[in-house]
Amino acid sequence: MGAAIFNTYLALLFLLVHFKIVSFNLFWKASPAIVPVLLLFGLLIPMGWGAPQGNALVVRNAVSIVPNVAGEVTDVPVVANVPLRSGDVLFKIDPTPYAAQVKAIDAQFKLAKTRLGELTQLYERDAGRGFDVEQRQSEVDQLSGQLESAQWNLDKTVVRAPADGYVTNLALRKGARVANLPVSPVMAFIDTSNTIIGVEINQIDARFVAPGQEVEATFKFAPGQIFSGKVESVLQAIATGQTQTSGTAVLPKAIEAAPFIVRVKLDDAEFTRRLPAGSVGTAAIDTDHVKPTHLVRRVILRQLAILNYVNPF
Repeated sequence: MGAAIFNTYLALLFLLVHFKIVSFNLFWKASPAIVPVLLLFGLLIPMGWGAPQGNALVVRNAVSIVPNVAGEVTDVPVVANVPLRSGDVLFKIDPTPYAAQVKAIDAQFKLAKTRLGELTQLYERDAGRGFDVEQRQSEVDQLSGQLESAQWNLDKTVVRAPADGYVTNLALRKGARVANLPVSPVMAFIDTSNTIIGVEINQIDARFVAPGQEVEATFKFAPGQIFSGKVESVLQAIATGQTQTSGTAVLPKAIEAAPFIVRVKLDDAEFTRRLPAGSVGTAAIDTDHVKPTHLVRRVILRQLAILNYVNPF
């Protein structure tokens, strides 16, 4: 934008001198060197404070699907990258051993309840011991817990979607054997119920950014379009400022002014839902400072939106 303004000034100066509207004296000869300095310190640098701009990235939470029980896969009804609702079946595990376990414990549980009832009647008629009743009651309680655990295992042979989203890079097939090991996920589930849009803002320009401020963004996925939104939050930590407990001394490293991340929310919820994870773009934030620069930043953002038609980077 600064180059466009400077080139416009040079063209205007040429016309003024050519038509002898102004005399080409020392002042006008030096003006091409003065104008860039004025643009830099009077517009471009303050625009970074009042209307900071940065790269935007669309991120979604991914869930590594690990079954709670082990067994042979009997059915995989899902299709990769097809939208799913929370609770939809992802795949099924052979329930035979778990159903058999439920039946076995249920039979013991019913027998223990019957014996408890008989001993309770004998005790009430002073023909039995209270200890026997308490012992049987303990067995009933233990079997009840075992039955509940076995039923839970049986229910978990049907693995369901944890939220709205879709499965990607699906390789699981019928007949495969899966295990309930955290290090062995069987599929990746992308959660679309919540879309995170983060904007990188240079530290020198981030000090005036605050929640609730207006945001405009354009994405490579939708060239030529501008989307409005608001700042949700300014993340208060980045990896370079994080420390963890360890048994080693401090490891010196080069310190760089890495950008801060600002989380934004677009007003168009439907477009936000359609944005693929990994979509990139550019966003500008209108702060409460240096407001005259907001208009220039909006012009720049619209230029970038149009260039997205031809610029793949």
